[in-house]
This record gives sequence, structure tokens and C-alpha cells, in this order.
Amino acid sequence: MGLRPGIWLKKWDTRVRTSGNRLVDWLLRPASLPWRLASLAVVLGICVSTSLRANWGSDNAFVVKAAETLLAGGSPYEDKRFLYLPSAVLMAVPEALLPQTVLRWVLPVGMSGLLGIGWLAALRLFSVPLRSRFAVVGFAVFALAYKPYVNLVLIGNWTAISAAALPVALLLAHRRHWGAAGLVVGLAIACKPMLVPVGLLFVLARRWRGLAAAVLVPLGLSLAGALLMPSPSLFFTKTLPFLLQGQDAYALPWDASPIAVLPRLGVPESVAVVVAFAGAGAGLWAAWARWRRADDTDRGELRLAETACMVMLAAFLVSRPSFDHYLLVVLPLLLASAVREGSMPRSPWFWLALTPQMALVPWPSELAHKRRAFKDCATLCGLAILLARRALRSGRVTLEPVTTAGSPPRTEPECAATPAESASRTAF
Repeated sequence: MGLRPGIWLKKWDTRVRTSGNRLVDWLLRPASLPWRLASLAVVLGICVSTSLRANWGSDNAFVVKAAETLLAGGSPYEDKRFLYLPSAVLMAVPEALLPQTVLRWVLPVGMSGLLGIGWLAALRLFSVPLRSRFAVVGFAVFALAYKPYVNLVLIGNWTAISAAALPVALLLAHRRHWGAAGLVVGLAIACKPMLVPVGLLFVLARRWRGLAAAVLVPLGLSLAGALLMPSPSLFFTKTLPFLLQGQDAYALPWDASPIAVLPRLGVPESVAVVVAFAGAGAGLWAAWARWRRADDTDRGELRLAETACMVMLAAFLVSRPSFDHYLLVVLPLLLASAVREGSMPRSPWFWLALTPQMALVPWPSELAHKRRAFKDCATLCGLAILLARRALRSGRVTLEPVTTAGSPPRTEPECAATPAESASRTAF
């Protein structure tokens, strides 16, 4: 499927060895052994500190409890906070069979491992050497600086599966294995239906076999799970209405969706709904426009990644709830695209949008704990606006003079049109 070890461990790629940018070239050089050990120590340190905390795995506990209920002969949907498909119950059975002492140490490592897989797949999508400073040190810096990373490892939310699956699926799709990409997306949806919007990417690419795999895999596993549990109809009569209402006051303080945040700032709820859906609609339009516009700067990697990220950000604007760690699904792809000229991370506005979720930033105490959703919403909306602006930018061309023998200089749009370079300044 294009994931041979020789490809993943390839040290260099001639196409990215010299980018013309000194900082990028420095980042693409091999990381020394001390840097590798330091990065590994950072990731393992986060895992160990998480395992020692009392509230570790709080989100994962709902899934494990659902599997335990199924093994005991009950219906997982008696618990209104189990919001996943019936297939997720089957996926959680191995966790339910593990002792708590083992799960305490395995779960944080598993969460970090899934996020690491997503990072590595995003790097390979853009042909970044896996032994480079960007790959090795970048992941450690990301883990330390980006607060939702630590939060996701702590609570053990299955968003980590989607964060690993999306870059892997895009890597397979770029290598023309769309059927395998659909299978990866389908398995991720079977665990947690977060990547459902990615189905639009298969529609835009007209890859119906991949779309069929993305739909039929979770459907088949969910039917199997429903047949094994009593009262599966509770998913439609109890769980689904609870989810469509945005859950309750328990999740509201951490819900970063504009539909939840704007009413807390005094905006009428009806207006908040209109604003959120208008933003999502604009995001889908931007995704369509981005897919139609091909770049000459690469072989389609940037187009594929930005279209998928735009679709996901548009969905997060109207998702209820929409938590801070949801952005971990798209950020590895956006960060890895920094090696491409004109990408989002080369703009200072990208880093400004991420500032509210950065660690060690001295925010007022009013924006901590139950009001942190305001910062998370600002980052979500900022990234969506920036990516939509990039996707919708006009495809202007510059006409260059063409000179032929025995004739004066003249301008011919048919043969001399070349894309104009962006006038925006970049951070690199």
C-alpha cells in the first residue's frame, strides 16, 4: 500500500534537500542522537506524568464502561454519555479486558503513539525525512507547546485515532491507493464518527471505491455490534437526540463550537446558529474551490491536505460539542506543509491563531478552566478563516512577452500565462 519500511525510513529526498530557504534546509538536516533522545524523553515524560494523575483516561472510561456493559449482557446506550457507534463497543472490548493498573500505563503511550503516527504520515506526505530535525524535534516541541496535546493524552479521547487516520489516508490517496485510504477512514469512523466529513473529499476526487469502503466498513461493524447488544434502538431514541442537542451543562464549559460560545457572550442562540452554519457553508465552498485549484509548487500534496483540513474545520464549526483536541486532527498536516512555499505555517497569522492554545502564555484567570472554550473557539475560527482565505484566493496570472524571430515583442495569454507569486509575507 505504499508504506514499505524502506520508504518510511528513507533518509533523504532529493526534491526537498535544498528548498532555497535557509531555515527550512536547516530543519531538514538529520537530527543528532542527543536531539533524538531529548525528544523521546519529552514524549515519555508526558506519558509518565499523565499516568500518575488521578483523572487520567476520563473520556476513555466511557468507552471502556460501554464494553464492560456489553460483556455483562447490558446495553451500552443506557449510559447517555456513550456517544459512539455500536462498532466502537466492539473496538473497546480489548481495553475492557485489561486490568486498570495496566491500562493506566498503556493508554497514555497509546495516545502519544497514535499522534506520532499521524505526524509521521503527514511528514511523508510532504516528503520530509523522518530523521530530520523538523520530524524529531518538531514533534517534541509540539507536544510541549500545544496544550490540547497534553489534554488529549490525559483524557484518552479516541480523537487520537482520527488524528492518526487522516494523514495516513491522505498519504495513501496521494499514492493513488484510494481504496486503502477509504478503508482507513472507515475504520476510524467505526471507532469514532469524526472523519465522516472526509467523505466529501472522495466525492470531489470521484473515487467511488474509496467512498464505498469509508461507508460500508463502519456500517457493517455497527450492524455486527448492534446484533450483539440488547436494545440497540436506544442509539436513535436516547443517544442521538442527546448528541444533537449539544449534550448538557456538563460539556458546555468546554464546547468550543460558535453555537455554544457565542450565547455565552450574550449573542442570541438563533444568531449563533446562523453564524456557525454560514461559516461552515463558506468553509465547504472554500474546500471545493481549493480542490479545483492545482498548484505548480508540488505534486498535489498541498491541495489534498488543505482540502481535507478545510472540510474538517468547516465541520468543527457546527459540531456539538467541538472540543479543543479536535484540532489535533488537522494541525499535523498543516504544520508538516511548512516545507512548501506559500503554505499556511509560513504566515505569521497562522501562529497568531494558535497563540490562545499555546502553553506558558499568561492568560487572565477568567479564561482558564471552564472559560477556556473562548480561547479554543478563537483558534478554531482563526484557522478556518485563514485556510478559507487561502483556498479562495484568486488564481491570477501574469502575462509575459513572447518574442518570435522577425517580429516585435508581443503578449500571448495562451502560451505565456504563468501564476503570479503571492504578495503576502511569510514567517520563514
